[in-house]
Amino acid sequence: MNRRTFLLSVSAAMIARPVRAAECGFEICRSEAEWRARLSDAAFRVLREEETERPYTSPLNEETRPGVYHCRGCELPVYDAAAKYDSGTGWPSFTKSLPGAVGTKEDRTLLFQVRTEVHCRRCGGHLGHIFDDGPPPTGKRHCLNGVSLLFKPAA
Repeated sequence: MNRRTFLLSVSAAMIARPVRAAECGFEICRSEAEWRARLSDAAFRVLREEETERPYTSPLNEETRPGVYHCRGCELPVYDAAAKYDSGTGWPSFTKSLPGAVGTKEDRTLLFQVRTEVHCRRCGGHLGHIFDDGPPPTGKRHCLNGVSLLFKPAA
């Protein structure tokens, strides 16, 4: 490999975007334009570009009624309100997801820290992160972006 090829390869790798939920391979696949038409700018940034909303900005933080939280991207039920608790972090937090509702992957975007990302298993939408500092019985804190969720109260 000559120097020019090496430098071009390294440059391309450095500016290439990481694989995101927007790349399909999920049950529900939409183009970027279709996602943008369905979602607010904030929801698009979180669900499709894996950004994080500012803490204490989601009205779902204060939601305490029984019901189910759904993925805003595809409306798959992902969390039961019975698993929600006030973590004091500024984001809606849950001890566990509904069975088979989410998938996870490593997130190495922070220097010297590996986190666990949580995504909707049906559309790949980024919901938030899972940490090991939650309450019993799971010891997990599913720290989610409110903008990535829809709350449907129990009837």
